[in-house]
Amino acid sequence: MNELQASTEQHEPLASGLGCSETILPSLPNSDSTHAACEKKQRLFDEIDQLTTRLDKYLRAAEEQYFEMAPLEALLEGDEELDANRLREVRSEYNTLKLPHNSNKHHAWTLDTQITRREQLLNHKTLMAGYTESMANWKADEQELNEKRDSLSTRLEQIQQQAVEDLAKARQAETDAATAYAQSVAWGDTEGEKNANTDAQKAAKNLAAAIEHNRRQHLIINALEQELVIVDQHIAEAQKEHLALQRTALLLAEKVMEEQWNKIAHVLMDMGAKLWAAQRLLGGDQLSLRRLVLPKEGEGFDTWGSRELADRSYKFTVEDILSL
Repeated sequence: MNELQASTEQHEPLASGLGCSETILPSLPNSDSTHAACEKKQRLFDEIDQLTTRLDKYLRAAEEQYFEMAPLEALLEGDEELDANRLREVRSEYNTLKLPHNSNKHHAWTLDTQITRREQLLNHKTLMAGYTESMANWKADEQELNEKRDSLSTRLEQIQQQAVEDLAKARQAETDAATAYAQSVAWGDTEGEKNANTDAQKAAKNLAAAIEHNRRQHLIINALEQELVIVDQHIAEAQKEHLALQRTALLLAEKVMEEQWNKIAHVLMDMGAKLWAAQRLLGGDQLSLRRLVLPKEGEGFDTWGSRELADRSYKFTVEDILSL
């Protein structure tokens, strides 16, 4: 209930702050677009005012009922033990209040949804511009993060490869020095033995330095891998936000197109009714249009069909039909 009240407080500034400068829906060809847009806006404003009045009524009723329910709810959920008769009495009184309370909350939720729909229709251009701009920003962030990820991945591969090569090179140098020393001893080459021993000591020092360097390289590798994890998290967040905004924008577009469909369907129904009237005046019977079913989009699950066409056809005179 509190969420609905907060939502109601947000409805009023949006509706009252809009003027007739923003077109609600694209007008059909050969129509007075400015006049039609202003009429559409005014109708939506009036509907919002009416719906808000009804919403406030339901919210007040639900609040009053909850005020009566709260002490009973505390008794039912509290630690105090109640005898069977008292417990039955409390439950009965609580349920008697809970049923209309839930009904009022449901009505309030339905009205709040209807108000939100009309506010979005009034302000759909501004809202859509904001959604598309935000989507573009998140897409740009994702692209920048992907470039950063590629750079990090390339650098990580280079360091990993360098670490393996440096250590392998140092170990091979120590192995070569040991082999040279052994060969000098085997062939009695005293000078070669001395040089090989010096090379072996040098290789051992280089290997120790290479092992220490390799340890530092692995620290860098671990840090880069962690940074890649963080970048991947940011990429996933950017994708999630972009998809969420895209869904919100699509829902708004759906509402606007539903209104556009209904508007065009009304024009189509009038044309069908005029055709129906012409055929009736000619003494014929309408066969094909009897199968017509046009769904009404948006709120409700209504359809327009042959009954509506027949009823509408009687509003057209011969003069109306002849003014092609």
